[in-house]
Amino acid sequence: MTNRTIVLTGASDGIGAAAARQLHAQGHNLVLVGRSPAKTAEVARAIGNAPYHVADFADLAQVRELAATLQARYPRIDVLANNAGGIMGERTLTGDGFEKTFQVNHLAPFLLTTLLLPILTASNAVVIQTASAAAAMYGRFDVDDLQNANDYRPEKAYGNGKLANILFTRELDRRYRDQGISAVAFHPGVVRSSFASDTTHFMRYLYHTPLVKNLFTISADKGADQLVWLATTAPGTDWQRGAYYEKRKPAASSDQARDPALARQLWDHSTALLALSTP
Repeated sequence: MTNRTIVLTGASDGIGAAAARQLHAQGHNLVLVGRSPAKTAEVARAIGNAPYHVADFADLAQVRELAATLQARYPRIDVLANNAGGIMGERTLTGDGFEKTFQVNHLAPFLLTTLLLPILTASNAVVIQTASAAAAMYGRFDVDDLQNANDYRPEKAYGNGKLANILFTRELDRRYRDQGISAVAFHPGVVRSSFASDTTHFMRYLYHTPLVKNLFTISADKGADQLVWLATTAPGTDWQRGAYYEKRKPAASSDQARDPALARQLWDHSTALLALSTP
């Protein structure tokens, strides 16, 4: 397969950094996006001084600036891997006025993807969402409460964010498959990384207590396996467009994750919240 230009968010740590190393080793051209300037620069240096950009998804102005920069600098994007995300602690609003979990996990990658649609469609690009089994475990989606104002719990907000990733994938596929987009979502497994380090939620102890994490988590290199596989294989042949994957196999997730009406509602609500106009 020819070398691809791959934009990878959440690239400064965890499966993002691991995927960057593996994809670079295969000869692909990486464009890294991370929140931490120092960590993102270090990953970029380690893979041959790859180009990188810094953006905090809790600030949508930075996401808009990132999209403009990517469009200006890269005439082709073969893969957009929306890998950034995380679980938060107490319910907080960003400077944009959105609940932080919802914004970082869904609104920001939704905004980035939709702003890049002209170059993505022209490139016949693959768009990958790093989702999670948390969508089925914790997600209880109410499209009229996207801001998680009612019954807020960190795991519920995170599960809803990951459910939104799957719904976004399905609706992106429905709207843009005929224009060249190949959309897919996947669960990487429970990966040892800095995930949940910013929260007091119990997931922090799962991911960061040495005995527990060694028993129940996998390495970042193993967690990156599906991202690398999806980014480098043929959509429609090696994997199904619009699907959600676990362990390289299509998976069901929850009933809500397979609801096409809910996927359309989420898209429409998201474009309204962001004041976007998309077909």
